[in-house]
Amino acid sequence: MSIEVGSKLQGKVTGITNFGAFVELEAGKTGLVHISEVADNYVKDINEHLTVGDEVKVKVINVEKDGKIGLSIKKAKDRPVRQKNPRERTENFEAKMNRFLKDSEDRLASLKKHTESKRGGRGARRG
Repeated sequence: MSIEVGSKLQGKVTGITNFGAFVELEAGKTGLVHISEVADNYVKDINEHLTVGDEVKVKVINVEKDGKIGLSIKKAKDRPVRQKNPRERTENFEAKMNRFLKDSEDRLASLKKHTESKRGGRGARRG
């Protein structure tokens, strides 16, 4: 089986550096999980998340022409996708639109108030 972008594979951590972890895949191929692809949150020290010998599930995010394989642990996680029903989406959109219109009207009123006071208001003359 060839290693293709988008495929999810099992691998074994074979080395850790300050910028990521090397993971051995099938057929002896090795890829790199960059430190930014280890977890959903900020990773300061990769050793707090991985150790050599760990079995990990990875997703192939790129394969370079020179054979380098880019991997991601955080993108390999299966996340349930919650489907919203059409009524919820419409209500959410309408609520957002109403909030936007109210904020917009408030900003416009505030802007008009400040602009008129700087110009001296209506019909005011400067001497």
